[in-house]
Amino acid sequence: MQSIGIVGGGIVGLCCAVALLDGGASVTVFEPDIDRTAASWGNAGHIAVEQVEPLASAAALRSAPGRLFSRGGALALPPAMTRVWLPFAARLAAASTPARFGAGTVALGPLMAAAMPAWQQLVEQLGASALLRRDGHLVAWESADTAIHGRRRWGETAIGTARFADVDASTLRWLEQLAPGIAGAIRFSGSGQIADLGQMADALDAAVIARGGRIVRERAQLAEHAGRVGIAGHACDEVLVAAGVRSAALMQSLGVAVPMIAERGYHIRAAAERWPADLPPVVFEDRSMIVTRYANCVQAASFVELGDPDAPADARKWERLERHVRELGLPIDGPFRRWMGARPTLPDYLPAIGRSTAFANLFYAFGHQHLGLTLAPITAQIVASLVAGAAPPVPIDAFTLQRFNKGRRA
Repeated sequence: MQSIGIVGGGIVGLCCAVALLDGGASVTVFEPDIDRTAASWGNAGHIAVEQVEPLASAAALRSAPGRLFSRGGALALPPAMTRVWLPFAARLAAASTPARFGAGTVALGPLMAAAMPAWQQLVEQLGASALLRRDGHLVAWESADTAIHGRRRWGETAIGTARFADVDASTLRWLEQLAPGIAGAIRFSGSGQIADLGQMADALDAAVIARGGRIVRERAQLAEHAGRVGIAGHACDEVLVAAGVRSAALMQSLGVAVPMIAERGYHIRAAAERWPADLPPVVFEDRSMIVTRYANCVQAASFVELGDPDAPADARKWERLERHVRELGLPIDGPFRRWMGARPTLPDYLPAIGRSTAFANLFYAFGHQHLGLTLAPITAQIVASLVAGAAPPVPIDAFTLQRFNKGRRA
């Protein structure tokens, strides 16, 4: 029986653990974060199958100045972290040419198309079908002009298997009761939501244990010997690095460069007493904010802050979220619980999924940026195929780390 050590127990690592255990492997997951503070458990819960186009694009670069936090937007480039984000920004610009953007869209298409079926299969295996909601999401605007522009932009965007249409009059009235300033909205179908991230984490933990896997609450250290990778103090045949934003340092310890940045997001949570339980996630696009109802709370989330994952949080981000809630008139009452977490982002906004060419027993699955939750189960299927020596269910050539290490093994 193959023994596999998975470094990282976030949504990607745990989904991979379940898939590998189901494939007959012996699995140990190494995850020191018992409080679940990572982005896997603090995100918007949105299964974003509509986000087929990479965020590395010429259009995103052109719009960046108007989206800066200092101008009221959601993009933050902290001066104190310039040394961190400036090299990344240069790589992002290089990855945003029309040719690379087009290639990225082609690469993401099959992966995103497989995302929802993979989620359906996983929740059935977990006996947790109620945790996957498939009732789409809403996008709303606060002025007639932004509504017209927003509809047009989405109509010109590749959205894969998702579809959208104008909301009907009754849904618009419903939204206007929640946010009196809403001037227009559309509803996506084909997308979905995890009903409660904490319950999903519990279900995945339980599935790993029930299948004979182990979860070790310690930080793993990698070591290389004779062309193979091991985990200090533990015996394993193969190693999978799926540690989110910590993956870059782990790979660097093996001499493999990974140009990852922490793309920090913020949210506030409050009791869900006045927010409808059956309302899907709502994106207030003029404010780059998404509001999600979970089992026992409602959450407002936003911001793309590029920098160091361990730098202190910027309280102004939470204050602005609270102001957005007040200005929209949303039925969300404090006190608010505040959270900040780091998305693992690569400059072309494509994930890194594959088998190392430098080390015979090393696999990797990280860098999913905003799509970690969306792509976790299909990533797990890919990893299980690679470990078994089988062809992956979708093409993955575009996701190899070789793209960042031209002429070198990675």
